[in-house]
Amino acid sequence: MATEVKVPVLPESVSDATIAGWHKKAGEAVKRDENLVDLETDKVVLEVPSPVDGVLKEIKFQEGDTVTSQQVLAIIEEGASVAGDAAQAAPAKDDQPAAGAEEVQAKAGAAKAQAAAPSSTKPAPATSSGPSDAGLPPGARFAAAKEGVDPSQVEGTGRRGAVTKEDILNYARSGGAGKAGGARPEERVPMTRIRKRIAERLMESKNSIAMLTSFNEVNLAKVAAARKELGEDFQKTHGIKLGFMSFFVKAAANALQRFPAVNASVDGNDIIYHGYADISIAVSTDKGLVTPVLRNVERMGFADIEKGIAEYAKKARDGKLALEDLQGGTFTITNGGTFGSLMSTPIVNPPQSAILGMHTIKERPIAENGQVAIAPMMYIALSYDHRIIDGKDAVQFLVDIKNQLENPNRILFGL
Repeated sequence: MATEVKVPVLPESVSDATIAGWHKKAGEAVKRDENLVDLETDKVVLEVPSPVDGVLKEIKFQEGDTVTSQQVLAIIEEGASVAGDAAQAAPAKDDQPAAGAEEVQAKAGAAKAQAAAPSSTKPAPATSSGPSDAGLPPGARFAAAKEGVDPSQVEGTGRRGAVTKEDILNYARSGGAGKAGGARPEERVPMTRIRKRIAERLMESKNSIAMLTSFNEVNLAKVAAARKELGEDFQKTHGIKLGFMSFFVKAAANALQRFPAVNASVDGNDIIYHGYADISIAVSTDKGLVTPVLRNVERMGFADIEKGIAEYAKKARDGKLALEDLQGGTFTITNGGTFGSLMSTPIVNPPQSAILGMHTIKERPIAENGQVAIAPMMYIALSYDHRIIDGKDAVQFLVDIKNQLENPNRILFGL
């Protein structure tokens, strides 16, 4: 029986999707719930699983094609088996001609000669257009050509064992393959839909918002001490580590209640003040930056926040983020410190009016009670829409964040 595989019903905000890549070819066997194809929208990559066991009989659209809700992507012949499987799996029978003495001697001689030949410590460099490049992401293809690496020799650590750019570079650095002498490879690839959408949003923010950034610095000594003192008990009780991010998220939720303009958004000539804190947490993925939303953070405890962040991080790594995970949000927090950023000016994500930027923690000398002390310091930044947020409110919001983090008891009691 033939079964149709259709594009899932897309949300109203998503009009169509692009075929990002097929994981099966026509004629191959498939299993129920096995991912057949990835569909890329403006926000996330959707997986389309097989509804039945069978054989992929026909593929209707190819990689790069645009599809809409409920279009038929492929046809599966339910319950069928791949032709020739039994023949390929069957062991040799007596009707197969036995190898003659001359053939046996020839094979033995060839094996002996191969064993005696000196072995190369490195595989031959691969060309960028070789068959082993098939299915590689553009970054990995470019790195393979530049480093002279045969991707088939590299163990992939990406999704479903895919070879990533980092895998190629690590393989080359470890002496697995030499560089292609004098190579100056270039590769032109189209932007993914997600990357194009990110670019559009950034330009929209730049062109539509009167954006300004204010800075402050925070002494995180007491937060670090609290984590050291309570971290082990916290993990035993809640089953998750106590990180720095939950302190910042909770401090931001408290401050947003006191400075409602920072939690507001612009809709035409109106300002919408939100009585809740739905905080978007910026997460970096191999396809770009995404911002899943922790909802009603003002009601959440530290454990709920840490679990929510961990769940979103795992879903982002596995490509499992749903569209509803990314929609909404009244305020954003981004942490460039995970990549070593000392200071930056984050860009507001419309229709939100502000974004908090965290940065790397550095031990620096500071003046404390008339003495010079070494403390773990972090620069924090607030970029905001100056149309609805005055500089006074922005600066006081950052000072509020600073005061809470330098006195963590204030966070616990909502002070």
